Amino acid sequence: MEKSRREFLRDIAFYSSATYLATLGIQSFSTREAQASSTGKIDIGECKSVKIKAVSELGWWDNKTLIHDIMDHGGIHKSQWEIPWTPKNAAGSCSLIEVTALDGKKTRILIDTGWNLDWMRKRFKEEGIDRMLREHKIDYLYITHEHLDHYWGLEATLENDPTINMLIPSTFYPEGLHFLQGAQYLLPHAKNLIPYKGKLAQMKPGKIHKLAPGVASVTFDFPIIVRIKGEQSLFFNVKDKGIVIVTGCCHRGILNLAEFASKTFKNGDTLYGIYGGLHIDPFEKWTPKAQKVVKDLGKYNFKKIAANHCTGHKAIHQMIALGYPVVRGSGKHGSKSKEYVGNGDTVVF
Repeated sequence: MEKSRREFLRDIAFYSSATYLATLGIQSFSTREAQASSTGKIDIGECKSVKIKAVSELGWWDNKTLIHDIMDHGGIHKSQWEIPWTPKNAAGSCSLIEVTALDGKKTRILIDTGWNLDWMRKRFKEEGIDRMLREHKIDYLYITHEHLDHYWGLEATLENDPTINMLIPSTFYPEGLHFLQGAQYLLPHAKNLIPYKGKLAQMKPGKIHKLAPGVASVTFDFPIIVRIKGEQSLFFNVKDKGIVIVTGCCHRGILNLAEFASKTFKNGDTLYGIYGGLHIDPFEKWTPKAQKVVKDLGKYNFKKIAANHCTGHKAIHQMIALGYPVVRGSGKHGSKSKEYVGNGDTVVF
């Protein structure tokens, strides 16, 4: 029997609560909130450098297949858990960040965990991520949002380290939380048979969560296609350089995110770099709106733009044509172009 709206909302409240997490055997931990500086902007401290490796920036292989999967099974408002996705089209988005503090201490953060398990296992082995996980050398698994190409490869991470500290938006739906415990959803071909046994932080919107000196996370609460709610991004304050933004897909809009960083953080008047999917032209449908976003991005004067994943090739071409400081890649390990940071490539801020 289909649940009533009241029952559905009741279940969401329960699944999102500490009570439900306790039934899963998942411990929770808290992050520190950053404090405002004398200027009224948030001071997150400083770090020495940020090194990022693109483990896999290919969320999926073919745009047409992905679009057909969505539109043939209910459209963009259908839950991702209720769509029979084409398994052979799955790849996944995942990157490894290594932050070096001013005292030399390193913090490693795995950003997202991909989609296709076989693909992610292959990429983890090729880049040594599986070994690092087994040796507990990665401090956090940071899930930017609940989308399948960022989250459904969870088993590939947990089979190497089921106790890794994990940070997710507090806006996850019940299905996403249940996936942590070990679950298989047959229709959408989503599988995680490794129960999560670590400490979980559900990052609430409207707060600046400080993870380490010069490192902060911010969660934004808004609706995204195929019934996703909320996305979080990382911000780094690199000494003598400025703010670096790291995003999974930037569904909120790169201009909005850049404006938020410039107005919110101490040293935000200097935006040093950006890494990740900018969601400007993810399905290669070049439009005047996308062209305007690329043009307007120039006013923030980024010194390094390492855009990939859902940014769109045409958007990258336009950035290069405008003379933006686009970080190039090698085109190896399944990457489709040398014009951007691809699989296995590294950028240092």
